Amino acid sequence: MSLLSQLISPATELAGKFIKDKDQAARLAHELSTMADRHAQEALLAQLEINKVEAAGNWFTASWRPLCGYVCVLGLMVNFLISPIAAGFGFIVPQADMAAMSPILMGMLGLAGMRSYEKVKGITK
Repeated sequence: MSLLSQLISPATELAGKFIKDKDQAARLAHELSTMADRHAQEALLAQLEINKVEAAGNWFTASWRPLCGYVCVLGLMVNFLISPIAAGFGFIVPQADMAAMSPILMGMLGLAGMRSYEKVKGITK
């Protein structure tokens, strides 16, 4: 519970004791009781604006995940397609280190699989 929420009840009681006009006391009590909700809503709206600015981004920040996927797929292609074919013709092609790339690729594929699952189940838009 926030500090503002904890202060509302005592402030409402004090307003009822010191303000003699019942309508004005009720209005003030209502204003005090909705203050925390308004503050929380304003904070969420401010965070939404920050999220919009961050989501706009540029090409580099928006495309690092696909680029990472392309590098991993290129490593797989070298190891399991190009290198064996080139070896058949007598060329030695250095292997990519899949020990470093496999966890990244599997993580990305797993996240993509979960995202597809969520879309099929209608959990997300």
